[in-house]
Amino acid sequence: MFQRTVLDNQLRVLTSAMPNSTSVSVTISVGAGSRYETEDMAGLSHFLEHLPFKGTENWPTARHVSEAIEGVGGVMNASTDREVTVFWCKVARLHFTQAFSVLMDLVLNPLLDPVEMEKEREVIQEELRMTYDYPSHRVDLLIDGLLWPEQAMGRDVGGTLESVACINVDQVRNYMLQQYNPANTVIAVAGNVDHDAVVELISDITRNWQPRDCLSWQPVEDYYGERGIGSVARLEQRHADQAHICLGLPGISLADPDRYALSLLNGVLGDGMSSRLFLNLREEQGLAYDVASSLGLFRDCGSLVVYCGVEPRKTVEAVQAVVSELSGMRDPVPAAELKKAKEFSKGRLMLRMEDTRSVAAWLGGQELLLGRVSTIDETVENIDRVEAGDVARVAERLLDPDKLRLAVVGPSEGEKELQKLLRF
Repeated sequence: MFQRTVLDNQLRVLTSAMPNSTSVSVTISVGAGSRYETEDMAGLSHFLEHLPFKGTENWPTARHVSEAIEGVGGVMNASTDREVTVFWCKVARLHFTQAFSVLMDLVLNPLLDPVEMEKEREVIQEELRMTYDYPSHRVDLLIDGLLWPEQAMGRDVGGTLESVACINVDQVRNYMLQQYNPANTVIAVAGNVDHDAVVELISDITRNWQPRDCLSWQPVEDYYGERGIGSVARLEQRHADQAHICLGLPGISLADPDRYALSLLNGVLGDGMSSRLFLNLREEQGLAYDVASSLGLFRDCGSLVVYCGVEPRKTVEAVQAVVSELSGMRDPVPAAELKKAKEFSKGRLMLRMEDTRSVAAWLGGQELLLGRVSTIDETVENIDRVEAGDVARVAERLLDPDKLRLAVVGPSEGEKELQKLLRF
């Protein structure tokens, strides 16, 4: 599926040859995110992600940067999460070399102009305000804060209006110098490319890029059990036509052997239109238009979160229905339902792997966070190997009502009333 080369400067280069593809996608994955930040510098990684697009040595303005890719029909963007910042582009094969040069210039030679930084500070603060104004986004932030209180995992990746206002250009430069180094970076390329040619191209561009020691990321602290702090439920009252609800449980890490069984548990519970949550809350009870469960998998922790949006007067009924479905997952999953979940999971994976961008993201993310990449065949084998007993064991391990947390944004009952519903 892929080839891997480690350059002398410790930069890892992975390629996946897709001869029948007319596109090429490149991802540059850097070990930078909110877990590397102190609380007073919250949002630094995200701020830095924005700034290279304002101009580089070879493409000195935002217009030059965007036109270099969009002018040939390509797409380019970046994202920051808790553990990884990713710069990516997807272009027609004919324009791969230029697109790759632009992307590398973002990482190696950004101008980081103080004047442009002040403009972008305003843009980022508007992005934060926009997030706060969307109840469905806001409730995601609240459930994170309940699952991981008083630590980096529970903070908004974008930081706060106050923390973003305090970040200066010297802090950005120093952080970039430390984190954006070849030993902390993976470049992945997928499409109709030759591995040796890609390695030669990257070696030439990065010949002066030297490795450095990186900052340490902040491990999760377990605030459950005897050290339990914070709230079990959080309600943010708003005048709205819907109540937005998240129920969350702490999950497992990205490398945990149970991750395949948990993925199938999630598939049965709430991933897709034939899942239990969708069929119950939407098709049978008509409580919600949008209802689903999702997994978060990180270096040392994870989460299982259920989201739904309902008419405010149906909040209690919806929470009770979700809690009932969570409780039911501790019973053995019927063979036919488990088989459906397996085929759903494998099919979605294989469909994603037809896209060069998905393949590049698959390679870069696993290499950076795990130090190895599972092939599609290995992943399919691991999914097929899961038995009903494995799903039941994972359900017993994770579906603990004492760790269940609830966040609601919108008109609703009080926190104490909602908290009483969180029992299996």
